Amino acid sequence: MALASKSALTRARACIRLEQDALEATARGLGPEFVATARAVEAVIAAGGKLIFSGVGKSAHIAQKIAATFNSTGVSSCFLDPTQALHGDLGLCDEGDLAILLSNSGQSDELLRLVPILRRFALKIVAFTAHPDSELARNADLHLLYRVPREACPLKLAPTASTTAALALGDALAMVLLEARGLTRDDFARYHPAGNLGRVLLLRVKDIMRTGDRLPVAAETVTIQEAILAMTKAKSGSIALVHPRTRRLTGILTDGDFRRSALTGAGFLAQPAARFMTRTPKTIAENALAADALRLFDAYKIDDLIVVSARGRPVGLIDGQDLPKFKIV
Repeated sequence: MALASKSALTRARACIRLEQDALEATARGLGPEFVATARAVEAVIAAGGKLIFSGVGKSAHIAQKIAATFNSTGVSSCFLDPTQALHGDLGLCDEGDLAILLSNSGQSDELLRLVPILRRFALKIVAFTAHPDSELARNADLHLLYRVPREACPLKLAPTASTTAALALGDALAMVLLEARGLTRDDFARYHPAGNLGRVLLLRVKDIMRTGDRLPVAAETVTIQEAILAMTKAKSGSIALVHPRTRRLTGILTDGDFRRSALTGAGFLAQPAARFMTRTPKTIAENALAADALRLFDAYKIDDLIVVSARGRPVGLIDGQDLPKFKIV
């Protein structure tokens, strides 16, 4: 039958609102059991153990995604198929690992059979469920609980709001641990070396800065005309001005500064560039991440960024127009 636009949009919005209700209920319901689970994960990480996620049906997909999220933050994690576990896959379990078993009902037979077997391997078990009184929850050491007032499925059969809430709660656990461990962008980049994300995170300022003939540098004593000629030769919209003796950066002269100098009247080209330069401009080190340079561009609305050495001497220039070429905007 034909799908009416109005009814389709109404139903879609209702579905999203029901899933939103589950997220809000889960957030409100967070309490000591979440903190206890986070501390247990923290202890496993500190001891060099790993997280073992397991689930069946839709919960298996959620478990795999959460495991992938933890792996991406440097926490060793894996997915254990509860059926395959009984046929040899238990070999990935080591004493000191933490098993996190996902089941919305908490009554999945496959997981309940797995619980006593995991205990033989001396694994602590977390019940990740919406039902704290379920058999899985009663037999677990810890509880990671989410709340689902109502599934978004009109038949109340297909997991919808429950899987959304479970995924969000898993992400919350991973992000709490990420922050507690003090993970940096450098650390994150180590686990994402491929693809656009990895390339952007690993890219350094020295990889994208202009150098050599494309880096205009002059003593701050030069005239506006001399500065403009140097900028034109380098095809740059700015020039780094330095102390004539120490060669340390003292300012930057941009196209905008040049235009302002022209407003002073005839003879402006003979004026000293230092009169119109921007003193103490924003700078960055060549070993800094390119993403850090992007944040400076966004924060200060600048067009060019001077790269300086440890001694404060200009060694490169990042032109804001180059950023799209490196796909870091």
